[in-house]
Amino acid sequence: MNFKVNPIFENNTDSILNTIKMFSSTGELFGNGDRNKIKLFDFNGKTINIKSFKVPHFINKIAYKYFRKSKAKRSFEFANKLLELGVGTPEPIAFAEFSSVFGLEKSFYVSEHLNADLTYRELVEIPDFPDRENILRQFTKFSFDLHEKGIEFLDHSPGNTLIKKNASGNYDFFLVDLNRMEFHNSMSFEMRMKNLCRLTPLEEMVATMSNEYAKYYKAESEEKIFETLWKYTSDFQEKFYRKKRLKKKLKFWKK
Repeated sequence: MNFKVNPIFENNTDSILNTIKMFSSTGELFGNGDRNKIKLFDFNGKTINIKSFKVPHFINKIAYKYFRKSKAKRSFEFANKLLELGVGTPEPIAFAEFSSVFGLEKSFYVSEHLNADLTYRELVEIPDFPDRENILRQFTKFSFDLHEKGIEFLDHSPGNTLIKKNASGNYDFFLVDLNRMEFHNSMSFEMRMKNLCRLTPLEEMVATMSNEYAKYYKAESEEKIFETLWKYTSDFQEKFYRKKRLKKKLKFWKK
């Protein structure tokens, strides 16, 4: 077993480890648990969130044990890195990896549980969501700030940013599902636009985001930002639905 706990929670090491070991038989399931399973636990009066990653296939079992960091370890390390850079994410608590001679078996990432008011997904699915344009513009500024800090969040998709309204009436943003990230000294225009292309299929949202991004990114015009972001968005959507259609056909033939 490989286990590491955030120094803030060192006094609770045994309790955290016991909670992880009891994961399968205790806790409250959060979400659908299709691929990875998330459960909520009461921990000293606060709610914590434990993510159990799907057991990898044989090749990845070996890769994650000997050659690459596991998703759990990356999530923990990236969360700490984000906080160092002043980017919101639920407080990282610990990660644990359980291995056998055949490689990595189970792995867990433990963090605080954050009750969000919404995610970006609501902005896509509910056109009349209260304060929608203001939230979208603040989210775009948040994304611009990520890019300025060289943070390429590879899973920058609708459900992976938690949004909370703060006391001043503005919004705070918190990244989740952190295991796929890259950190750069700087990000090119193309990298920035590609990083935003998975968020929405709606042209009007892309137009608003382009308008807001152009206020801070002076290297390109608003027209160029919209044209590039909409192209990458359209390409992504086409690829996404092509893949979906292919999966449907494969399921049909299996029947």
